[in-house]
Amino acid sequence: MVAEGVQHILDEDFELLEIVSDGEALVDAVRRLQPDLVVADINMPRCNGMDALKRMRQVGMGTRLIFLTMHMEPALAVAALRAGASGYILKCSAGEDLRNAAQQVMLGGTYVTPALGARYISGQLTDMRNLTTKQLQVLRLVGEGLRSKQIALQLGLSVRTVEAHKYTMMQVLGVHSTLELVRRAEDLGLLF
Repeated sequence: MVAEGVQHILDEDFELLEIVSDGEALVDAVRRLQPDLVVADINMPRCNGMDALKRMRQVGMGTRLIFLTMHMEPALAVAALRAGASGYILKCSAGEDLRNAAQQVMLGGTYVTPALGARYISGQLTDMRNLTTKQLQVLRLVGEGLRSKQIALQLGLSVRTVEAHKYTMMQVLGVHSTLELVRRAEDLGLLF
């Protein structure tokens, strides 16, 4: 039913080559047909959409891919774009968004559902505003893989202060481990 809806939305500008039901079939179809554009869901059996996209990119398939998904998490959209997706559209706003996304992507651009982009940007600004300069310094060193003792030596702080900064940042960013802290910071563009 979703595939028929996508076909109807894009019918004027695109020719449907094939409908697949899982990630393995998606990778195979892209290899065989070499389409200009793929619209896929992140949730697919056998191989999810993100893994299928990564496999396609690893073997040099450059087909443009737009994710059409129910996942409203901005960090997932960022991860999809970093993995090589050209667009990220929410199913709840698929109509006009999908048509606009397809046109923009075919011109070499990137498209994210506007509401999701606004949500990401406002979340990023809020999160960044709540971190101090010292916390951001600690965060960048954590992102480089340094341990608390090494960070303390480098910044002239006590190990206890470094741990306190890490704990506070975890609270602000809503994570529960150092690994989650680093991943969240990467998603927010706080690490470079």
